[in-house]
Amino acid sequence: MFLRLFLLILQLESRSSLVQCSGSQSVVVQEGYLKWIKQMSSLRHSVFQKAEKQKHKPCLTIKVEKKTGAGDFVSIQRAIDSIPEVNLCRVIISIGPGAYKEKVEIPATKAYISMEGAGAEKTVIEWDDTADRIGPKGRPLGTFGSATVAVNSPYFIAKNITFKVSVDDDVDVEHCTIAALRSIGKASSGTEDICRHCSICGVQVPWSPRHTLRPHGRHYFKECYIEGSIDFVFGDGLSLYDGCHLHAITNSYGALTAQKRESMLEESGFSFINCRVTGSGALYLGRAWGTFSRVVFAYTYMDKIITPRGWYNWGDKNREMTVFYGQYKCSGPGAEFGGRVSWSRELTSEEAKPFISLTFIDGQEWIKL
Repeated sequence: MFLRLFLLILQLESRSSLVQCSGSQSVVVQEGYLKWIKQMSSLRHSVFQKAEKQKHKPCLTIKVEKKTGAGDFVSIQRAIDSIPEVNLCRVIISIGPGAYKEKVEIPATKAYISMEGAGAEKTVIEWDDTADRIGPKGRPLGTFGSATVAVNSPYFIAKNITFKVSVDDDVDVEHCTIAALRSIGKASSGTEDICRHCSICGVQVPWSPRHTLRPHGRHYFKECYIEGSIDFVFGDGLSLYDGCHLHAITNSYGALTAQKRESMLEESGFSFINCRVTGSGALYLGRAWGTFSRVVFAYTYMDKIITPRGWYNWGDKNREMTVFYGQYKCSGPGAEFGGRVSWSRELTSEEAKPFISLTFIDGQEWIKL
């Protein structure tokens, strides 16, 4: 059915192209559509463009310090605002020690920005927005708009910083969602971001979605600490978590991931390798937010907080036939596979191979080790 549909599109488009083109030009157009159909009908089709090499050598360093006069700016957002539109070279924003209580947004026109702190325990960016808070346009911010730090541009790098949700005790977090870090680009934009030695912290809340980290595009998280309660790593990105510590803070049920892959052709998913999962409460490894949700844990230590079943189908039994949830050589009291749902899998070395290296995110093209 899939191929017949695209062949029909080919016939219609070919006729249209022949009206507009003649001779060798029509041949080129038809060959282009044939190539496109071959790509779209392949199970290896990706919604992401080919990864591009990162620009790592800086052309400018901007210093942000809490003390007036000690740096170029006292505000991170003002440092970002000072960068020219359509930025095409690597700019480092060096952020000194201290708690920076501000909402930060990097616009799509300012690529190649690095934010480097003095250490995750020393440099903290925190804000208290929630999804139900009314924004400047008179409407609730939503989860998308609630992020403490929102990265809308490609080729972002963060090092040695804590991104934190800081909600006052009198705020009713039971009925709002919050994100500490949102890194997003359209699936076709080729967005590629790196976080190293960062902490990304959400809040402790009852059983309903309370997000911490929303990655879209390609992402590499190296030796980061990620803390939250329910669906605290969520979205439809293609993300690799290498040597990270994931810590649950809930007194009831929680979920580590909510991956939103919606098509068999979409090569998004989350892979966790050499990680640690600890915390409190009872934790699902993931919930099937997307019909074709895909998450893999490999060489990961799992504390006893992991529920024996491991995974939840989002209340839709049909998703049990389409999701891809796997473990490979994990350890710890929560890694026991015997009680897992029948629709998850203990991967073979061949099945695990695509998920346990930088090639999962095409990292060999854009990550500098």
